[in-house]
Amino acid sequence: MKNYLVKDLMVPISEYATVPEEATLFEAVLALEEAQEQFQQNRYSHRAVLILDKNKKVIGKLSQMDFLTALEPKDANLDQIRKFTQFGFSRKAIALQQEEHLETSQSILDVYSKAASMNVTHFMQRPTEGEYVDENASLDVALHQLTAGGNLSLLVTRKSEIVGILRLADVFAAVYHSMKESQNANGETG
Repeated sequence: MKNYLVKDLMVPISEYATVPEEATLFEAVLALEEAQEQFQQNRYSHRAVLILDKNKKVIGKLSQMDFLTALEPKDANLDQIRKFTQFGFSRKAIALQQEEHLETSQSILDVYSKAASMNVTHFMQRPTEGEYVDENASLDVALHQLTAGGNLSLLVTRKSEIVGILRLADVFAAVYHSMKESQNANGETG
């Protein structure tokens, strides 16, 4: 396999969707949409927004799942229904209970409107120690961090500064192409 370094595969932070910590969820959605449009000709397909503090330092990340979770109604009864799995109820039975409950709860448009105006810091995920990787680390090190930590991306650092994002999709593509090249070099096809 080619000896990739993290910096060979990372998305530079200057090409990633970012918003300041004062931004609303709606502003973050707009930033993500803009980044997707701006870089659709490139290899990047943005799936998250980085949250920056006043000094332009990354303090968190808002993934597509975080966006969707923010739109989920916050309701004690709904939370209880979600816990039914521990009692052996099937996913289908739980989904039916959720649907029935949602029919009588607040309009989903009202939930969306309220969530859209909330601050991104309420929904963002703060990076943990295992989510940082040095730009000069080997692909093997990054691959281990991604798989061991169950991460979809890593924040790439140069000294203590975050300079990019290493995404699982880009690592997978590099590994796949290297595997394919090695098979072709050995005269095998897949």
